[in-house]
Amino acid sequence: MQNFTFQNTTKIVFGKGTEEEVGEYTAKHGSKVLLHYGGGSIKKYGTYDKVVESLEKAGVEYVELGGVEPNPKLSLVKEGIELAQEENVDFILAVGGGSVIDSAKAISVGYFYDGDVWDFFTREAEITEALPIGVVLTIPAAGSESSDSAVVTKMEGMYKRDIGSELIRPQFAIMNPEITFTLPNYQTACGAVDIMAHIMERYFTNTENVELTDRLSEQALKTIIKNVPVVLEDNEDYAARAEVMWTGTIAHNNLLGTGREEDWSSHGIEHELSGIYDVAHGAGLAVVFPAWMNYVYQHDLERFAQFAVRVWGVDPDFKDLEWTARQGIKRTKEFFSSIGMPVTLEELDIPADRLEEMAQKATENGPIGNFVNLDTEDVLNIYKSALK
Repeated sequence: MQNFTFQNTTKIVFGKGTEEEVGEYTAKHGSKVLLHYGGGSIKKYGTYDKVVESLEKAGVEYVELGGVEPNPKLSLVKEGIELAQEENVDFILAVGGGSVIDSAKAISVGYFYDGDVWDFFTREAEITEALPIGVVLTIPAAGSESSDSAVVTKMEGMYKRDIGSELIRPQFAIMNPEITFTLPNYQTACGAVDIMAHIMERYFTNTENVELTDRLSEQALKTIIKNVPVVLEDNEDYAARAEVMWTGTIAHNNLLGTGREEDWSSHGIEHELSGIYDVAHGAGLAVVFPAWMNYVYQHDLERFAQFAVRVWGVDPDFKDLEWTARQGIKRTKEFFSSIGMPVTLEELDIPADRLEEMAQKATENGPIGNFVNLDTEDVLNIYKSALK
């Protein structure tokens, strides 16, 4: 196990009706907020009205900026920075899923910066100040409600890049599983894959003697595998929705990565897919992760065999560790398909004509990944293997 420092300062407010408490929690951090959200779903299903009523009851002023799309765009971030500065807000409240939260985080770091906020995403500037953020979570997926990272897409050049800083970790996250009852099944499934990917990016490691976080990661994966089919069958199963929502937070609040080297190449490879083709992040990961697994599993057959046995319940063949390892990869891919996710680029309607471009962009700053370092040719091979 490696040395580590773990800190997560986000207050989690979890359970039925908790969105009605947002005014109380917001008032502890600000008096005038930017209320940031996506499309019309929060208004259609009543979440918006509950949030606004709670803010007004607590005496919190607010200005609004909606319109966040999946794979949040830099253009709206810049619009949000300008609005926040003009209105002198002192807090940002994100009501939505990972895209809304990430957009809010980008606005928060751009608020105090005189240059182009994209400088933070290209590492040309360091984050030294940010507006505080709060969250009302509507989609369990990205884990952004308590993470220290955010991802934004710049349409010019079609780049999808990230930032990271303790300064953008939300002050609080209000999480009511009931809000997720109205999610379309496809969105729920995309979120499930994203959650599993966050866990697996940490699980596949070269660090030895990490039994505790191995076991925590395995159980988190099994929780998703068990409960996602339940919520796809019954959208209003509160118990299963609650398990999925809480696992989504644990998957990306840094706990599962403590003391171990993390990988993150699959996310880097997928970001080029969603950056250019604007596919749902979870759908892209459902294609990329099994392809990555098949490309690298021989690097550590024992770990992949452990994954197969402990997570998927594969009956191990002690004379053929490779067969056992491949069964875990097979079952991962089959599970993604069973919940309605694409598992090939063809299913995403992504052609082969830009694979080289994506591989070059994914590795423009050098090889990616820690479990196995992947150069441009490696990434291209993974894309090619995922075509059909």
